Amino acid sequence: MTRMQDRFVHYRLGGPASGGGVLRPLMWVFGLIATGLAVTVGAVLAVLTAAAVAVLAVVASVMVFFTGMALRARRTVRAKASAEGVIEARKVDGTWVAYGWDRQGR
Repeated sequence: MTRMQDRFVHYRLGGPASGGGVLRPLMWVFGLIATGLAVTVGAVLAVLTAAAVAVLAVVASVMVFFTGMALRARRTVRAKASAEGVIEARKVDGTWVAYGWDRQGR
């Protein structure tokens, strides 16, 4: 190596290969700060992800609850309709034929 290249290797930012250098402690502090910021950003993103999952779980629970209530109401209305004497009628060859209207008298 030439003398100029030797100086460049010795006085670059990290110092010589054996350790030392003027900026080495400063770079270590900047690395520590960057690591702290990365950990902080990661923690914030983890909290936001957990909050989004919790909101989705609550919305899904509410939807399941309302679906259950709707199905229960549907069964209740169907049971009341058959218990109140509603008869069944079908159209056969252009004429309506009713079933069940005379069953109470027998």
